[in-house]
Amino acid sequence: MIDDGRPGWSGAGAGTSAGTATNAATSAGPGTSAGSGTSASAGVSPATSVSIATDASGTSASAGTGTGPRIVGPPAPATGIRVAARASGPAPGGGGSGGGSGGGDGVSATRFWVAGQRRSAAEAFEVRSPFDGRLVGTVARPDDVDVEDALVAAVRAAPVCAALPAHVRAGALSSVSRAIARRGDEIASLITSESGKPLTWARAEVARASSTFRWGAEEARRFAGDLDRLDTDPTGEGRIALTRRFPIGPVLGITPFNFPLNLVAHKVAPAIAAGAPILVKPAPRTPLSALLLGELLADTDLPEGAWSVLPVADDRMPALVADPRLPVVSFTGSGQVGWAIRDAVPRKHVVLELGGNAAVLIAADYSSPVDLRHAARRIALFSNYQAGQSCVAVQRVFVDRSLFGRARKEIVTAVLELRGGDPADPATDVGPLIDTAAAERVAAWVAEAVARGATVLCGGTRQGTAFAPTVLTGVPRDAAVVREEVFGPVLVLEPVDGLDDGLARVNDSSYGLQAGVFTHDLATAFRAHRTLAVGGVIIGDVPSYRADQMPYGGVKGSGLGREGVSSAMADLTVERVMVLAGVEL
Repeated sequence: MIDDGRPGWSGAGAGTSAGTATNAATSAGPGTSAGSGTSASAGVSPATSVSIATDASGTSASAGTGTGPRIVGPPAPATGIRVAARASGPAPGGGGSGGGSGGGDGVSATRFWVAGQRRSAAEAFEVRSPFDGRLVGTVARPDDVDVEDALVAAVRAAPVCAALPAHVRAGALSSVSRAIARRGDEIASLITSESGKPLTWARAEVARASSTFRWGAEEARRFAGDLDRLDTDPTGEGRIALTRRFPIGPVLGITPFNFPLNLVAHKVAPAIAAGAPILVKPAPRTPLSALLLGELLADTDLPEGAWSVLPVADDRMPALVADPRLPVVSFTGSGQVGWAIRDAVPRKHVVLELGGNAAVLIAADYSSPVDLRHAARRIALFSNYQAGQSCVAVQRVFVDRSLFGRARKEIVTAVLELRGGDPADPATDVGPLIDTAAAERVAAWVAEAVARGATVLCGGTRQGTAFAPTVLTGVPRDAAVVREEVFGPVLVLEPVDGLDDGLARVNDSSYGLQAGVFTHDLATAFRAHRTLAVGGVIIGDVPSYRADQMPYGGVKGSGLGREGVSSAMADLTVERVMVLAGVEL
C-alpha cells in the first residue's frame, strides 16, 4: 500500500516496474506532489483511483524497483470492443448520440448514418472506457447492404456536391461549428468516456473541432481559383486562363482513436468545403463522437449522400479501400496500416497522416533559469498529454551538453508534478492508454531499453491501462523507444554536442512529422527550418503545437499529403484550366 499522507487517500496495487532506476539528483523537491486519487479498496469506485504518487522528496514512494511517478489504480479493466449478436428490427427511438436502435437483448444501440439518415443493424458492438472498463455505449454495426447504399448515394451526390454554391457549403459548416460549441460539455464528456482522454484535453479537442469547421466555412467562401494573363508572349494575346480546383470524387476518410472528434472534423470539413462526398470510418474503439457529429451534420442542408458515418468492422475495410467508386482515401493512423493501404491501391489518390517520434532540441542559448523551466514544463506536459497517444507527442529530447544537468532536473521535476487519475476529473493531466495491450507494449519497450543500459529517471511502472510518465536517459540509439513511435507517456533525454550534433540527432529518424527547437537565435531558427527533414518546425515550443488552419503532415515514414483545411482541400481536388480566347485585356 502507498500513502501520500493526505487524509482519506491510499493507493492499491504495486504496479509493474519496467526496470531498476536511479534518482541522480532529479527529485521534485520537498512537498512536491504529483497526483491525487481515491482508493479502489475502500468502497470507492475504481473510476477515481489512478494516481501518480511521490513521497515528500519527490522520489518514488514505491517499494522495489522503479523511481519516480507510480501509477496506482484499478485492476486491469475489460477494455476494447466486444461484438454482440443483435436481432434486427425498427428503432424505438432515443438513447445516446445518433439515436437508438432496438436489439434482441433490449439494449438500445447507437445508430450509424447512411447518406445522412440513421440506420440500425442486426449486429452491434460495445464501447468500453479504457480507464475502468465500464460500458460507455453499444453501437450498431453496418452490414454490406448499408455500405453499398452509402457508396451508391455518394456517387449520385458527387456532381450535386461539386455544384453546391459556396454559401451553402459555408452555411452547413458554420452550423456544425456553432453546434459543437453549443454542446461542448456534452461532447467533451463523451470523448473522455470512450477514449480515456482527460477532460481538460477533451474540452480542448471540442474547441479545436469547432474551429476546424469554422475554418472550413471560411475556406469554402475563398475557394475561387486563380486568374493568369497569357499575353506575356505574343502567341497569347487576347487570352486569359482561369484555373479552378474540382473534387476528384467521393472520399473514404479513416480516422484513429486518439482524436475521435477533431480528426474526423479534419476529414469532413475539407471534403464538404471542396464539394466532395465523404464516407467516414471511425476507429472501432471510439466511434461515438463521430456518430454524434452525424447528428449535427443531419441538421444542415447538405444533399443526400454528401456524408455517411460507418463504424464498419476492420476486416471489411480492404474491400472498401479497393472500391473504385472511392478514388480518394484519406487515412490517419499507424504507419503499418497506412503504407499497406498505399501499396494496395497505387492508382488511387491516397493521403496519409501517420506517426512520428517527435524530437525537441534545446539549443545552448536557451540557458536562463526561466528559459529552462519553461521548456521543461512544455516538454513534460506534451510528452504525457493524452498519455503520449499523439503523433506529435514529445518523445526524444536533445539538450546542449552545457545545459544538460540543469535541464534534466527541471524536466524530471515537471514530469513529477503531473497529476494522474480519473480522466473525468478536470484536475487530471495524464489518463490511461487506450487498452491494456498498449500499456503492456509500452512497458515492454521501456524494459528493453533498461535491459540495454538505460536509466529510468522517473516512472517506468504500469497498472492496468495506466503507465506512469517516464523519463529515460542513456538509451541505445537503436532501442525501440528511440527508433519507433512509442505512443505512450515516455520521453528519452540525451545530451548533444552543439547545434550540428543536435540537428543531426533530430534527423536521425525514419519519421519526419514535426520538431521543436527552443532557441532565441534567429539564425538558429532559420537553419533548423532549412535543415530538419520534417513537415513542421516549431521554434520556441514543442512539436506538439498545431493550429488547425496550418498545413500539417510529414515526410519519410510520417506520411503523404497535408491536413489543415485549405491544404486538405487541395489534396482532395485537381486543377482544371479554362482558357478564354478573344478577350481584350
